[in-house]
Amino acid sequence: MNRDRALGMDRPIPRRDLLLGAAAIGLGGASPPEAAYPPLRQGLRGSQPGSFEAAHALAAGAPLPEAPSEEEAYDLVVVGAGISGLAAALFWRDARPEARILILDNHDDVGGHARRNEYRIGGRTLLMNGGTMLIDSPRPYGPVAAGLLRRLGVEPARLAARHADPGFWRRQGMGRGIFLDRATFGADHLLTGIGERPWAQVLRDSPLPPAARQDIARLHEARIDYLPGHGPAEKKALLARLSYHDYLARIARVDAAALPFFQTMSHGEWGVGADAVSALDVWAFGFPGFQGLRLAPGAAPGMGYTAAGYAEGGSARFHFPDGNASIVRLLLRALNPRAVPGRGVEAVVLARADYAALDRPDAPVRLRLESTVLRARNGPGGVELVYGRQGSVHRVQAAQCILACWGMMIPHLCPELPEAQAAALRSQVKVPLVYASVLLRNRLAFRRLGIAAAQAPGCLFTALRLDWKTRIGGYDSIGRPEEPILLFLSHVPCAPGLDQRSQHRAGRAALLATSFEAFERALRDQLQRMLGAGGFEAARDILGITVNRWPHGYAYEYNPLFDPDYPPGEAPHEIGRRRLGRIAIANSDAGAAAYTDSAIDQAHRAVTELLTA
Repeated sequence: MNRDRALGMDRPIPRRDLLLGAAAIGLGGASPPEAAYPPLRQGLRGSQPGSFEAAHALAAGAPLPEAPSEEEAYDLVVVGAGISGLAAALFWRDARPEARILILDNHDDVGGHARRNEYRIGGRTLLMNGGTMLIDSPRPYGPVAAGLLRRLGVEPARLAARHADPGFWRRQGMGRGIFLDRATFGADHLLTGIGERPWAQVLRDSPLPPAARQDIARLHEARIDYLPGHGPAEKKALLARLSYHDYLARIARVDAAALPFFQTMSHGEWGVGADAVSALDVWAFGFPGFQGLRLAPGAAPGMGYTAAGYAEGGSARFHFPDGNASIVRLLLRALNPRAVPGRGVEAVVLARADYAALDRPDAPVRLRLESTVLRARNGPGGVELVYGRQGSVHRVQAAQCILACWGMMIPHLCPELPEAQAAALRSQVKVPLVYASVLLRNRLAFRRLGIAAAQAPGCLFTALRLDWKTRIGGYDSIGRPEEPILLFLSHVPCAPGLDQRSQHRAGRAALLATSFEAFERALRDQLQRMLGAGGFEAARDILGITVNRWPHGYAYEYNPLFDPDYPPGEAPHEIGRRRLGRIAIANSDAGAAAYTDSAIDQAHRAVTELLTA
């Protein structure tokens, strides 16, 4: 109890604490609670309580509740209000401008995984992505996705040149740290000066044994060919079927005490640790240990394309202050101008979305939140859908339907699916993850320690960073050092030793069993131990916390360690997305790629299938 009080666990963070914290630091009052504006809600967000229980009951075999006979009727019903679902509605209106469209989503906020966390304090608005972080893909956007972004005014390269400042923290003298925790490494210790000093100096006072320190330095600095006698193509083929953990342990002969140092480096991109990601994929990301292999850019010959590898170069990148939630807002504005005011891409960042305008009867496209679809069935008059909303059951009739929801849920919505297609959809186990945003009193502790970001390989939150510097549309993400700032943290629940899908299933169960209180306590304790030497006090310096929990996070991407090279047209995502009568299937799951361009491309494919059927 004393430790909890010291960490501030007795403080009521959501809303009331934000107001008290603002007054305490002389910034004036924060905005009052606004229940009708979901981005302001703190606490447990993402798949928040109330958004998934009905779907879980259906998946567990609960009978479908009886729906009233009276029903609404639409030309198109889209299930899922993420980027894929919104893009599908826009593509449909392009083809049929007079169509009546209804979008249903189970969450209390729009955007799917592309959500924003919003804080208002001292007259300032601060934004953080609650899900999808940025415009980014392993390959350049194709004509459909790139064309939609241009139509919305989003030109990533131009926006990055005008509004992003990637060198900001370095100019402040604040680099990257690595926090070694006592449970994993024997003592709490923060490594600093990474990239500025030789690794031997960085590690000199760490609790790691000498052999581990030497091997970590060797992996980062030495140019050793650990696969002598093999040509470049053969090396890539070997790396594609070898986990990064095995490459380090068996090929590079890294000391066992050093392996935890590298285990979680891949969490943020792949959702699994070094034991379940291929060495080829992490090579393409510049992970340590490959600089002596002399490999040219490109995927492994004969291995096809590994989606997470970025081996061919990648797309243009840009981070809106709220991640890709700004793209969601631009899509909403295109579908319903009353919902998001303003003109131009820059203005959308600070625009106040009008949630009351989303489901008005006169809206050109209606969007209904907190509506969990329980059945989608082809019938003689079109598609009949049953959904639950706020304790009641409703029925809606659609001439056509697009399921832009999670692929693994579709077999429960459409029991008439062929078994091969249902099995393919059930294999689309999404990556569970947590993105947390923390409103801090200031950044002074980080400045004293000389870091703006850190890895924490043994902690619950394995990566954290102060907000990126972005100035756009009157918004500036970073104020003066003594002013409040947002901190981003990520957690990926893994079960090392299992295959990737099994790890994701175990991680999903773990997330659903973890309370906000448990996340908060772990977060406060980790920050206190990591930043305490810089004068940080968790009870004083944490003013707000939002934990974005995504038990069904990003789309599953094929893993060469566990998945075969499927012949064209026979991969599970290709089988799973086949049209079922008047029902077409979209979402990034249908492209087996957890990227915005995949979500858009799959929306366009689903619309085209229905329009040309």
